[in-house]
Amino acid sequence: MGWWQVNADTLAASRFVLSPLAETFACLKALHVRSAAHPGERVWLDAHLPGYEQRLASDPVTAALVRAGFGREWIADFLTPTPRGDEDFATEVARVRGASPEAARAHLALALRGPLPAVLRDRDDLPERAAELLTHVWTEAVRPDWHRRRRVLEADVVARTARLSQEGWASALGAMRPGMRWLGENRLQVNLHEYPPREISGARIVFVPVTPQRHGWVSWDEPPQCPHPDTGPHRYGVVYPCSGVLADARHGHTTTPVSDTPDIHVASVAATAAVSVPGSLARLLGGARARVLVLLGSPMSTSQLVAVTGQGLGSVGRHLKLLLDARLVGRRRSGRSVLYFRTAEGDVLVEAQGTQGTRVAQGAQAAQGTQMARGTQVARGTQVARAAQVARAAQMARAAQMARAAQVARGAGPGSAGRS
Repeated sequence: MGWWQVNADTLAASRFVLSPLAETFACLKALHVRSAAHPGERVWLDAHLPGYEQRLASDPVTAALVRAGFGREWIADFLTPTPRGDEDFATEVARVRGASPEAARAHLALALRGPLPAVLRDRDDLPERAAELLTHVWTEAVRPDWHRRRRVLEADVVARTARLSQEGWASALGAMRPGMRWLGENRLQVNLHEYPPREISGARIVFVPVTPQRHGWVSWDEPPQCPHPDTGPHRYGVVYPCSGVLADARHGHTTTPVSDTPDIHVASVAATAAVSVPGSLARLLGGARARVLVLLGSPMSTSQLVAVTGQGLGSVGRHLKLLLDARLVGRRRSGRSVLYFRTAEGDVLVEAQGTQGTRVAQGAQAAQGTQMARGTQVARGTQVARAAQVARAAQMARAAQMARAAQVARGAGPGSAGRS
């Protein structure tokens, strides 16, 4: 088995990140194997596979590169640079393009476990061809739907971090991807292949969810031979299949951004228009605040809430502050974003007013981004306990409103709900 020696400090410093390039490479792999993990992905494949095959048929060199790059047990390293987080696709794919031709040929030969085919030998343009193909897949098959994919990935990060905080690393890592588990004694098994163990204590580990994968992959950036004193530790990445799927089959439809927020589109705003806020909940919390609570059935950032509600940043921040104080919503960090989501108490309060099952983003619903709240809710068991919790949540909401009113009366500022 392949395993890494990881100390507690290295695990504690690890983080979850999103990577447009990792998502694109996962889509490239799905196109390469022509296999779908679920019906929604089958529709996506049917839409994009003809164009992909036509492109490779017209470019035999790139077609041979793809076949060589996906080995039986190993992916050519230069195709999967370790994500660093908080980078756009152009920045990430530039590292693929910047690989040396010698390294690219060596990585392909390693993936093939043998000599390169004649069409790839002595070619110095393989990194450029790989970057062009990835850019094509991103432009045609991923970017038009990236806003929804990102929502699914963010929801997975929220669920994973909740599980991590509740059950610890052994549980969180064991459920992340097939063949991965915590072995004890600072050993993390990353796959079932017979590779030598790697000592990575002191390195940076990132966990990266992708949507169209069953297994994922691992990657790392080798440390330089003579590192500069300012050079940070080398990076290791674990790319894993996220817990949700893109259940909506409408893949490949381009939407037009309605603001500078890249993942908020016309489709998202149209979906929020159909959200119904019960009058009783609006009277209890106020209409605008109740709408925010209902929308947070799927994890959203402050900027997303601003875009889909039309409310100002200050207003949304005040609503989130009060809902946080009342424990009706929680928050988790994902890269530079802070994602807000309804807690178990918030779910009970909303559902008691007749809005059970309301969701804005179909992708986020499939991702089970609020599964930690749902599991707690189901475990309550009796209607009496549910009613008691509804009363408690309502009481906390009223108390928060009264406290807020008192602060305003004293001239206190609105506070901050965190950076989005």
